Amino acid sequence: MPAVIALISALAVVAFQRFVEWRFGTMGIVGLLFLTIGLKANNHTCSSIGAVILALMFAGPAL
Repeated sequence: MPAVIALISALAVVAFQRFVEWRFGTMGIVGLLFLTIGLKANNHTCSSIGAVILALMFAGPAL
């Protein structure tokens, strides 16, 4: 049972990553990468950089 949950969560992460790459291009992937690395490493600077990149990507058309 835990293997099935791990497989489903891995598929969800890959699907989300592909969606971000399709929708926001390379900068979206870079922002997502910085955010996830910063959260996993508990590095506030790295996660903040990723969050700012993603926020600019989402708010870009509105600015």
